[in-house]
Amino acid sequence: SKHPIPYATVRLSEKEGTGTITDSLGRFSIPQVPVGRHTVEAAFMGYEPGIFREILVTSAKEVYLEIPLKESVNELNEVVIRARTNKEEAMNKMATTGARMLSVEEASRYAGGFDDPARLVSSFAGVAPSVSSNGISIHGNAPHLLQWRLEDVEIPNPNHFADIATLGGGILSSLSSQVLGNSDFFTGAFPAEYGNAVSGVFDMKLRNGNNQKNENTLQVGIMGIDVASEGPLSKKHKASYIFNYRYSTTGLLNLEGGKMDYQDLNFKLNFPTQKAGTFSVWGTSLIDKFGSDFEKNTDKWEYMSDRSESKDKQYMAAGGISHRYFFNNDASLKTTIAGTYSQLDGGATMFNHSLESTPYMDLNSKHTNLILTSTFNRKFSNRFTNKTGFTYNAMFYQMNLAIAPYEAESLETVSQGKGNTSLISAYNSSSVGLTERWTLNAGIYGQFLTLNNKWSVEPRIGLKWQATPKATFALAYGMYSRMEKMDVYFVKTKSTGDKSVNKELDFTKAQHVMLSFGYKISDRMNLKIEPYIQFLHDVPVMADSSYSVLNRSDFYVEDALVNKGRGRNIGIDITLERFLEKGLYYMISGSLFDSRYRGGDGVWYNTKFNRNYVINGLIGKEWMLGRNRQNILSINLKLTLQGGDRYSPIDREATMNHPDKEVQYDETKAFSKQYSPMLIGNYTVSYRINKKKVSHEFAVKGLNFTGAKEHYGHEYNVKTGKIDVSDGSTTLTNVSYKLEF
Repeated sequence: SKHPIPYATVRLSEKEGTGTITDSLGRFSIPQVPVGRHTVEAAFMGYEPGIFREILVTSAKEVYLEIPLKESVNELNEVVIRARTNKEEAMNKMATTGARMLSVEEASRYAGGFDDPARLVSSFAGVAPSVSSNGISIHGNAPHLLQWRLEDVEIPNPNHFADIATLGGGILSSLSSQVLGNSDFFTGAFPAEYGNAVSGVFDMKLRNGNNQKNENTLQVGIMGIDVASEGPLSKKHKASYIFNYRYSTTGLLNLEGGKMDYQDLNFKLNFPTQKAGTFSVWGTSLIDKFGSDFEKNTDKWEYMSDRSESKDKQYMAAGGISHRYFFNNDASLKTTIAGTYSQLDGGATMFNHSLESTPYMDLNSKHTNLILTSTFNRKFSNRFTNKTGFTYNAMFYQMNLAIAPYEAESLETVSQGKGNTSLISAYNSSSVGLTERWTLNAGIYGQFLTLNNKWSVEPRIGLKWQATPKATFALAYGMYSRMEKMDVYFVKTKSTGDKSVNKELDFTKAQHVMLSFGYKISDRMNLKIEPYIQFLHDVPVMADSSYSVLNRSDFYVEDALVNKGRGRNIGIDITLERFLEKGLYYMISGSLFDSRYRGGDGVWYNTKFNRNYVINGLIGKEWMLGRNRQNILSINLKLTLQGGDRYSPIDREATMNHPDKEVQYDETKAFSKQYSPMLIGNYTVSYRINKKKVSHEFAVKGLNFTGAKEHYGHEYNVKTGKIDVSDGSTTLTNVSYKLEF
């Protein structure tokens, strides 16, 4: 029910005499905790103990924890108390398989994370990482198929320079780990409350600020400055605030030969009351500027890109007001009114040898969503919990995209639209403890798009068996669907004039089946094996072509599509993890998979993101140093070995006949070629000095120190007359200093 538990016992497991009791609202405080790592345990009669292990306590900031407890379903004469390490499973207790919690504690440690939650989850099984972007490809699915959520609301792509390198990804998330709370990441077969997604869901939460004292953080590094603050708004009423602001003009994140500037702001205000529930006001936003100049020395021109100049501005904002009200001890109602906004203004020009410019592309896109969502959660007994909810999403759009078909020709409208539509959804989901060892999670989700009156009804079911105290088995199945991005519905072609050719597109649909086996090797080590299969159907494809939205990586579509495509992803995810103990942790995760799709020509191909395998190895070690052993030296390493980028064979004849020598591909053999495997290495080295009420941290973070190359396509070289591979090795190093006080 998510109701606060009064008079529960909370203590530090390894230190006697450090316990406390929660108050009537479930709040607690443990004073004078020594600097270092500690394990916090909460217990209450009738509930399984909840544990957070190896929580880092520093001298400058207090630690804020929300510890969920699960009611025991054991008969009184058979009670066996087993402490649960909360990070072993998702925060959402109706998740059966394919779910993992990303904890704040993990976010501060993983190598190569750059305080970016999207890059952090790339360490999990089933996810293929990228170097130049933080796009999340799950089980061979395209990154744009992932759904981003914040505070229970679907939000636009929350990444800086979104959709430039990879549709659905960006360079760096606007959501810093400074303000994120524990969040859930789903790779498949997710519960009924999640909809409009066919790949995965990243369900992120903002944490509440400290309601007892003000705490501040200032970080300065090569990549920019980062300022964060939190504290009480009213100590009497336990109201709090937290915010984080980042600003960068480094240009170091350059991918296109230009300069990138960004800034973002995140905040959350929390207002608990005695009788009216808890109110919160939250938001995230970003502003990006990107510009690339053309090569002014015409003697150096080799590629078409040398003669192009572009300028882009991006804006994104999402925010809302949430209210949670508790009814007695067994029910709660959470309602959120939210709004999201995204805007992209871009343009590109081409220059001839006389340095005269011609417009090549012009884009203006604005999307505004107004959202009302509400969820009623009731615990009928210690065996039966139900969640029922609905979401009304009013979408307003205005877009105009014009592209010149060839250099020096006039711009032609590709996609244009202005108006509004709505996506309405509802769900009902239940968790039933059939016995003390068997749990059934079942529900149904439905959605309706008013733009074209398309609808979908989707059952979800999961069954979990606690075979032994150490071994669990689970099976989950679900049907899923998603609407396309708004630009797809308003594509216009020469032959159709002002008619939007894709307005009647149906949802892309999918079915997920996932098995799960979990084994607790020891109190600190877990093994998880999850085989899965995903079937996709009604996928928008181009008739008589290999094109499918499952491979979409560009920010626009310019062709008429039909719902006749299919897809199939099959594989197995394996994770062996040793949680942090005595300063050491490690994790080995691997995925073997095959991702295929059927285009409008009826032929099956590899998907663009079918790397076939991904193997991750993470390890980290901490040492307590200094006279009083209160300083911390931390070294973390991550290595990833994965299959290479896929591409289609070049059609040289068609390329040479193209007016601009733009490289053309043999789409009858789409993505049949693959580059060599990639070895990506990341590291983080930090040293934290804890003084009285002040903490200093010096850190060096490296991304792709192994110099792995990514391939972006091919370009025609006007000097040599050859077609060259367009690739690059993005290597980043950030040296930073952080002050907490």
